[in-house]
Amino acid sequence: MGKQYTLKVYPAGMSRTIYRVLQISGKETLDSLCSLIISSFDFIDEHLYEFCMDNRMYSDCSFQSDPEYGEPSTKIALDKLGLVKGQNFSLHYDFGDDWMFTIHVQKIEKEEKKTIPVILKAKGEIEQYPSWDEDDEEWE
Repeated sequence: MGKQYTLKVYPAGMSRTIYRVLQISGKETLDSLCSLIISSFDFIDEHLYEFCMDNRMYSDCSFQSDPEYGEPSTKIALDKLGLVKGQNFSLHYDFGDDWMFTIHVQKIEKEEKKTIPVILKAKGEIEQYPSWDEDDEEWE
């Protein structure tokens, strides 16, 4: 049997005011984790992303959503990452706006049966495009 992970996820620098606590099966992939994170913050899931295991954008220690030249892929299962309780890693989402979400591993448990990804707790809100307003657009 695999593991089940409880993760606290927050936009970088906002751990006390805006966060989500998520629970996800270790059989799920980083792609599934990204979808869960993005949907939990009500973001639109339409951009490239990477998981930075050393918390640095574009590092050699990352998993890419659209890998090139043999780079590690986000199609890897969480159980294969060797995550440990207390570990932090990051989701770098939307390479234009550079959203950085810190992911803190709060708990790792044995999984008796595969669970569906779930949001356990949500605090605060954040807008993906805070200054974007359709009425302000000028079309020529």
